[in-house]
Amino acid sequence: MSERFDYVIIGGGSAGCAAAGVLSEDPAARVLILERGPAAEEHPETLRADGYKQAFINDELIWDRFSERQASCGGQHLFMGSGSGMGGSGAVNAMVYTRGARLDYDEWPRGWKWDDCLPHFEAIEAALRPRRRPPTRFSEVCVEAATQIGLRRKHDLNDGDLSGVLGYEWMNYEGAQRRNSYVAFVKEPARPNVVVRTGARVRRLDIDSNRRVHGVIYRDAAGAPRRVEISREVLLCAGALETPKLLMLSGIGPGAALRHAGVTPLLELPGVGENLHDHPNVTLFFRGDRYVDLLHPQLYGFVRANPSSTLPAGQSDTCLVLYSGNASFYEASKRMIPYKLFGGPRYGPRKRDLSRRAVDLAFRLGSVRRLVSELYGVVVILGKPKSRGRLTLRSDRPEDPARLDPGYFSDPDDMRTMLAGLKRARALAASPALAAWGNRELLPGPGKRDDRALTRWIEKNAMTTFHYAGTCRMGEDAAAVVDTRGRIAGVRGLRVADASVTPWTPVSAMNAPSMMIGRRMASFAREEVACPRESGSRSWT
Repeated sequence: MSERFDYVIIGGGSAGCAAAGVLSEDPAARVLILERGPAAEEHPETLRADGYKQAFINDELIWDRFSERQASCGGQHLFMGSGSGMGGSGAVNAMVYTRGARLDYDEWPRGWKWDDCLPHFEAIEAALRPRRRPPTRFSEVCVEAATQIGLRRKHDLNDGDLSGVLGYEWMNYEGAQRRNSYVAFVKEPARPNVVVRTGARVRRLDIDSNRRVHGVIYRDAAGAPRRVEISREVLLCAGALETPKLLMLSGIGPGAALRHAGVTPLLELPGVGENLHDHPNVTLFFRGDRYVDLLHPQLYGFVRANPSSTLPAGQSDTCLVLYSGNASFYEASKRMIPYKLFGGPRYGPRKRDLSRRAVDLAFRLGSVRRLVSELYGVVVILGKPKSRGRLTLRSDRPEDPARLDPGYFSDPDDMRTMLAGLKRARALAASPALAAWGNRELLPGPGKRDDRALTRWIEKNAMTTFHYAGTCRMGEDAAAVVDTRGRIAGVRGLRVADASVTPWTPVSAMNAPSMMIGRRMASFAREEVACPRESGSRSWT
């Protein structure tokens, strides 16, 4: 079966929905969103502000993936999952909305600096309407503790200044409802020219010998083969782990690696799948002597932990997040403990379910519930990783997961920064304000003091922060995968419009930047319909 649309957006996540919102403003343009996961309405917890905990443990909403063994993480296969379904990871995350720092965008190409991106962030926010949650008793103690170790209390973490500050993050909610990209740009506008197909598993792009994309080959929710033709463009918004995979399956990527996987190269592009990076994190846990009334991860700090780093002066390299066991420790345990115990090839439904039953049994104990009610953590996130990994095909079968190697800590400066960040987290907990609250260290534990022991602990306990980026890097140099308008040199009818294009991730979360990227790339697509001979790009053919 075949049908025709003006635009096909592959991926109904943060970037894809933002792109759909822009393209559908033209009432004459027919827009199709192909999303692998389910409709949001099938899982109403994705639409509730308090449903993030339930969404995070819903296996229909998380795309399970594991890395290759990480040499700098004790040889472990690390979990590299992401959200699946309308809204993507923005439907299962903790709703934090942060643009990043002005200095982050100095590292991006011309046309993508802070001032270039700001109008698009503001347009996103006009529809998304993010806001801050009210302070709690514990959160205000943490703010006082931060000022005691030299951080500045900051009112607005979205003004571009994230140097030595701590404050309340903007979050994507309104009343009892989650406000993510799907809600703001697809569900609420409810434009008749937007069609959403969930359960759609894209297999490859249909590209002719002249390198013109004519359509998309996919299987529908019933497993039937489908083909959709395009009149204008395909926008790839499947995320930094799936967009490069789809390009490779379609014959665009590093030639030798494609041939090894059984794919005939159509366009040899070595950078596809390279530059993979992420924000690894570890959490230090402490027990206070009273109930912790923080129910959301709303308090964030940004610091320059590693003074010997080559980053520009004033650029933070570490993010510190104040976390409460009451927020989601039970649900996080049910999601992450099975991965930790059985990650990689050993992982399966039986072992997952056994692990989760053990968590349920533990939480029946009053002593465990009391511990969790008084538990808090400081999450240490490596905000400016220098390590780079890669993504390659395992085979020519779309069903087979790609090989994912994030290369955590392959640059030794990253471990030095993590160690320095861990020490800043300990200093925060040791402040007079948190000492008065109670600050018994549980993990890594007071016995681990020297750098060697702490390094081993970080290697064993590091995990993803779900901020994958960079695998289709944009730029003006010959090695870039796409130009600064998201286009691949020599390929017509195709644009990459998600976190894949990020040259170097901001120190902050990627959700807001992903929406901004989706919106900007879709705006370029509309401009080029009005002015198809747009000049100044190496990718025009």
